[in-house]
Amino acid sequence: MTQESIPTSSNVSALPVQTSSLAIVSLVSGIASWLVLPVLGALVAVITGHMARKEIRASEGRLTGMDMANAGMILGYVHLALSIVGICLVVLLFAGLLAFLFNSVQLGNTYIRIIP
Repeated sequence: MTQESIPTSSNVSALPVQTSSLAIVSLVSGIASWLVLPVLGALVAVITGHMARKEIRASEGRLTGMDMANAGMILGYVHLALSIVGICLVVLLFAGLLAFLFNSVQLGNTYIRIIP
């Protein structure tokens, strides 16, 4: 037996590498935000994604899943941004509709008052 074939503590990991459960939750809720839980899923994806990234960095190589955490965060942030844009468009649509209706009523009253 040679010296290279004997395992030492420097080349054998004491703890097995695991995937962060928070990263998995972030990815699953990011996907769910597009399919089932629109805003709630996006919020969970963003929050757990940030928590998973912090947990993975602090684990010193014992945890993996940074890509899943990033993907979940991206899905969540994009969904939240599109939701905010959609809400703004709906508010502007209703504001324009109300302005149109109120202007129509005022013009109608003005014409009725002028004609008699």
